[in-house]
Amino acid sequence: MSNIVKNYFKVLEVISSLNYDLAFKSRVGRSGKMSDLEAVALSLTAEFMSIDSENSLFKQISPRMIPNLIERSQFNKRRRKLFLFSEEIRTKLASRFLEFENYFIVDSMPLEICKFSRHKRIKICKDEFETSPSKGFCASQNNWFYGYKLHGVCSVNGVFHSLDITKAEVHDVNFLKNIKNQMSDCVLLGDRGYLSESVQLDLFQTVKVKLETPKRINQKDYKPQPYIFRKSRKRIETLFSQLCDQFLIRRNYAKSFAGFIKTRILAKITAMTLIQYINKFIFDRPINNIKNQLI
Repeated sequence: MSNIVKNYFKVLEVISSLNYDLAFKSRVGRSGKMSDLEAVALSLTAEFMSIDSENSLFKQISPRMIPNLIERSQFNKRRRKLFLFSEEIRTKLASRFLEFENYFIVDSMPLEICKFSRHKRIKICKDEFETSPSKGFCASQNNWFYGYKLHGVCSVNGVFHSLDITKAEVHDVNFLKNIKNQMSDCVLLGDRGYLSESVQLDLFQTVKVKLETPKRINQKDYKPQPYIFRKSRKRIETLFSQLCDQFLIRRNYAKSFAGFIKTRILAKITAMTLIQYINKFIFDRPINNIKNQLI
């Protein structure tokens, strides 16, 4: 129990040192209780310690340990309201790593909300058609799934640059059309799921992003992709594995799209970026040793 509280105060100290001024207030809860920054710090601490259940978290802490601790239901509402603030914290942490990066990796992973055999009778996350889940096919696992896709772009060192969530039926290539406003003058490494001459040409002509993908053996002018590119692409697969292993990104307790995506998925990725920041700029150790203790 004491480790949770000690980690919480360490996380709070780090994100407070960013000197970030809130552009808005969550307007949830009584004034004088836990601040928005403290609520985000508690959320990130829970995700780092693989505590993805709010009930479990609040059973392990008490107002005696954190004097201004709010109620669990209030904490849940606060986390949802602070989605934009959490994303800006993640962006500011990542910017310390990405300032001089020229090579990035793009990939996607499935986010199931239930087993595929139950997808016809499932009711969660279906409040609105635009954000409702769908069924899709995962080529790497060779199976169908029901839910969403997490699309990510990370640096060669393993720090997420940009993220997006789509329905499972959306093809990976469509994500590349959305990153033209976020990236320029760089090389983007992808797998065969991003093969598209038109998209490749459009990216280069508009924002000078060179898309490097391996060709299929039966394609004209086939030649193997350089080994350094094949090796570098494995970095984002390692990140996805860490999100599944330590941050339990595939375990879902949410009943709505806002709870599933805005609250939980972003919190897990922000927590990972925070640990990478602490590893590099505080403890001076490899950034992807995310299982090391903070205290």
